[in-house]
Amino acid sequence: MNKFSSLLAGLLLTVTGSANAALFHFTGEIENHNDVIYTYFTVGSDATNVRVWTDSYMNGVNFDPITAVWKADGTLVGENDDNASINPSTETRFDSGLVFSSLAAGNYIFTVATYNNWAKGNTLAQGFTFDNQAPIALENWDQPASHSNMGHNWSLWLDGVDAATNPTAVAEPGSLALFGLSLLGLVGVRRLRKA
Repeated sequence: MNKFSSLLAGLLLTVTGSANAALFHFTGEIENHNDVIYTYFTVGSDATNVRVWTDSYMNGVNFDPITAVWKADGTLVGENDDNASINPSTETRFDSGLVFSSLAAGNYIFTVATYNNWAKGNTLAQGFTFDNQAPIALENWDQPASHSNMGHNWSLWLDGVDAATNPTAVAEPGSLALFGLSLLGLVGVRRLRKA
């Protein structure tokens, strides 16, 4: 399945799926320093203690991550570089994640990028710092504040959410994210019409 089909299937699953709050764990690989991992998730009703994090770094085996959560409309909810307090049993040094004591029902996007590929602004449409850079394979990249010869494996967790899609790593996050947000909007309009 290509990236486009995988993302489309994942978006539809997130928007239409419904279940009780659960713990989700996904793993995979990215190739380049400017790839961004997108995971779409749903909170079915207003929730407390929602946690999203990565334990990818593995004390220096893999890249140092940055995480962010976005509303379905692309508005930034929060971004984090290092947070060792979410789940110390799985996290390692320089891992990242966010905890929400209160999160409204709705659809969200959880992104994982390499340090220091920060969000460029408060909307996903503004993209990330490394978007316009030529891709550098992680094994050849000397990551700022980290090292070179890094692995490209990632691992991420979502706890207290109702549904989540298998993440997709994309090299052009800005345009693909806008496409995903458009699909979420179309599905939302379709749901309103049915009601």
